[in-house]
Amino acid sequence: MSQVATLRPDSKRKAAILRSSKDSVIDVRHLVKVYGGRGQEEIKAVNDVSFSVGAGEFFGFLGPNGAGKTTVIRIITTLLAKTSGSVHVAGLDVERAGLDIRRIIGYTGQSIGVDGELTGRENLWLIGRLYHMPNSLVEERVEELLEVLQLKDAADRRAYTYSGGMRRRLDLGAGLVHHPRILFLDEPTTGLDPQTRVAVWEYLRRLHREENMTIFLTTQYMEEADQLCQRIAIIDLGKIVAEGSPTQLKAAIGADIITVRITRDEAFEQSRNRALEIARTVPGVSRASIFDEG
Repeated sequence: MSQVATLRPDSKRKAAILRSSKDSVIDVRHLVKVYGGRGQEEIKAVNDVSFSVGAGEFFGFLGPNGAGKTTVIRIITTLLAKTSGSVHVAGLDVERAGLDIRRIIGYTGQSIGVDGELTGRENLWLIGRLYHMPNSLVEERVEELLEVLQLKDAADRRAYTYSGGMRRRLDLGAGLVHHPRILFLDEPTTGLDPQTRVAVWEYLRRLHREENMTIFLTTQYMEEADQLCQRIAIIDLGKIVAEGSPTQLKAAIGADIITVRITRDEAFEQSRNRALEIARTVPGVSRASIFDEG
């Protein structure tokens, strides 16, 4: 089922609560990323995006598929070059100090990055040694993560034998072995069953609470952002359309969203496209988007 949601312009103004770059550990200013060129059609995946994240903040980056979330997080984590704008992490420029930035961040992407031929325990040990952690500290951290992520019983099995949810949890653990100052999570619970998703949520809350870790989370799930994040930026078509706390956003835009749910049948695609077309003609509506609920 899909839903078409529209956001009125007055709602966007109320929800656009911008933050000063002072005391920020992540600072993004006028970020642009263009794909194509040299005879190919240019696609502006990120269009003049600006925001900042404070130290110890749990920040959510919410938007539908294709909105630009992954492009932004890959630029911030030094995995993708920007076209223009500025990006700083802990005061360091992503273009000039990529190595220093990678030492202080953890990153879990959409694609699971663990080695299937290694056991769960070996995967985590490998990450610890790559960060030159002392053996005693690696052992303590690995055992803690295996316990918390509910992988203790499978720790000595090769990762290729794990279920999708188990591999996702192991991948999350790999991003946490070295106690990063800032943790970046790109849709970390996509594909997980509800019970595992809640377990991951609880662990992220604990990390944030006990270690005062700055967490940057991208998600397409409104419930996830609402449950976890202190502040949320909503991105659509490469632009930030609203920013604020969950309470502020719900107060500002809650009464101004029109939702059309469409049943999946043989005319689904035609009906969805027609609903989107009609939504865009409603007076006062500036943006209409499709969210796929599966």
